[in-house]
Amino acid sequence: MPFYSKDWRDPGEAWVKTNEGWEKLKVLECGRRKRCSSECSNSSEVCDTENWNSESETEIPPHCHITLKCTREIAGFNALGEAVRRLDFRNAVKDRKRFQYICALLRMLVAHKGIASLPGGAQRLLLQMVEEVACHVSDSQQNINILRALVLQLQDIIYQENQKCWGKPLGSQNLWKGHLETIERIQHIANDIRIRGPGPEIRPKLHELPEECVREIILRLADYRDLEASSAAWSMMSALVAEQRVWRELAYFHFTPEQIQVLLEKEQHHHTHEDGTKDWKKIYHALRKTYGVREDLQYAEVLSLCRFCRCLFWPSAGHPCIADQSPDFRARLKEAGCLIESQPVPPAQFLKYFSL
Repeated sequence: MPFYSKDWRDPGEAWVKTNEGWEKLKVLECGRRKRCSSECSNSSEVCDTENWNSESETEIPPHCHITLKCTREIAGFNALGEAVRRLDFRNAVKDRKRFQYICALLRMLVAHKGIASLPGGAQRLLLQMVEEVACHVSDSQQNINILRALVLQLQDIIYQENQKCWGKPLGSQNLWKGHLETIERIQHIANDIRIRGPGPEIRPKLHELPEECVREIILRLADYRDLEASSAAWSMMSALVAEQRVWRELAYFHFTPEQIQVLLEKEQHHHTHEDGTKDWKKIYHALRKTYGVREDLQYAEVLSLCRFCRCLFWPSAGHPCIADQSPDFRARLKEAGCLIESQPVPPAQFLKYFSL
């Protein structure tokens, strides 16, 4: 259904009715244009997206152009729902490298002024993504604590008083009825999850591994809270977590040698044992409080922003960049001093691109 306004500047966007409501055709076409071009090229009718196979291979990697600054020449508005669809967040939940990033973004969205502050379509999409997380956690038997934290946040947001207007939730009754049904399904999935331990035929068990292997597992944990939880699980892990090497490598993973050196020069006497050796656990926590932990290091994959075409994309998938359209364009950019092609976009920075 094309929309035409009295304003001559109206783009005349084509809209398509899907199971999730009315959506812009250009969003739904992302990655499916090749399949439907032959059907739509000579017809004014819009293809029915319900017949499209969502699992089909995409022609174009998921990406989303955004407006960083509005000027007289460039005026735009970044829609959260459109960005989430173009970046294929719902399928990214099933990607092991992107799961933590998506869940951190969901936690921030749920906690940021609550669901009621978002548009209706974004509310529905947010809950659908949480439901995808619940299904994935149930199938994989992993990250159950993340799902439970999201469920608790949803319960608080839905029923707290500041989400109500004249005694009722702000929005249509049908919309909130659908939200409550979705939350009930998510709660049901979370409550039905039972951890299935490996059978007796699976060898070796964790407690049967040699100390060197367990130490290597601990050294790959990037969050100090995971280290503390591991130390409470098993006596051998408790002894390994207490080793100075574990905290030293964690400190050098999150902070630069210059930052560590500055801290040691200023407060060396506060972070040493009686025998003069360094207490790397105290050093790490002091660095964390002083500089903060780099957020992009907490995730296996982080969205990136292309500095050339102002496009958000997943680094592992890439994106169609304007710098690749001309052989000389990238060389001219480097001559102009644009050496950094992209920069990471943590979840908090991603939300700043939208008016929430």
